[in-house]
Amino acid sequence: MTTLNLSWLEDFLALAASGNFSRAAEERHMTQPAFSRRIRALEAWLGAELFDRRNQPATLTDTGQWFESKATDLLAKAAKIPGEARAFNAVNANTLRIASTHALSFTFMPSWLRGLESQMAIGQVQLISDVLQRCETMLLESQVQFLLTHTHAEAVNTLDAQGYPAIVVGEDFLVPVSAPKKNGAALHTLNQRATKNPAKLLSYSAESGLGRIVAQTQTAIASPWPTETVFTAHLASVLRTMALDGRGMAWLPQSLIQEDLARGTLVEAAPHQDCIKMAIKLYRDKTALSKAGEDFWSANLR
Repeated sequence: MTTLNLSWLEDFLALAASGNFSRAAEERHMTQPAFSRRIRALEAWLGAELFDRRNQPATLTDTGQWFESKATDLLAKAAKIPGEARAFNAVNANTLRIASTHALSFTFMPSWLRGLESQMAIGQVQLISDVLQRCETMLLESQVQFLLTHTHAEAVNTLDAQGYPAIVVGEDFLVPVSAPKKNGAALHTLNQRATKNPAKLLSYSAESGLGRIVAQTQTAIASPWPTETVFTAHLASVLRTMALDGRGMAWLPQSLIQEDLARGTLVEAAPHQDCIKMAIKLYRDKTALSKAGEDFWSANLR
């Protein structure tokens, strides 16, 4: 009997999404004849046709519709296996594997770890700094034990939705800021009445956790600020540099810009009460942690 090739499942899902053999083959980086043979091989393994090819685009058969969720589930489980194997192998290891969003990696994390060291010997830490979307994936696939990130009640969070344990370990604020004019007032300001001349916004990309918080908190209020996006980036540090250069206003973590505000190189672009209060949360893997990992988690519970 033919052995299942997991890549056939990815082929199947690509074709299910478009129904177009040529487009799916191109997406999977192969010729259409080779792609078609792989779909046929999957159907032979299952013993059933998955696509109705009589019309274009091809549509899923009843079996194909049933198999779509199975294929998605199988790939998700396969993606978790390496992380779970590493987690199993590390049950008695001392290294802490922590994913953190970029902004917190070099603002909050150093002082947070220093405070924990007064309670326990932390040992070796392996830090992976990335945008929230990829950090979430690493925890979901058990590639890391912990995730440190900003959160807000209005922002959708995959980990909360899936019941991942979490602890609030700090707080921060998103502050709308701009470079100042010569008189010290903000060069770019948020103004509800300025609908014909909206503020120039230095915006976060969709993969950014801070961008997610800004977008969803603005959606939740009755009258969001009128803005015009003039620049987009993943990182708060990049938006800070552009704001310092006077290119527009940005929502930046207070922990990142405390010195800028104190020096007056950045000033608030709206009344202080309009800052967005955020929690800093530590999430942990659902699977068993090493003793070092459990001790680290317990230290944060105190």
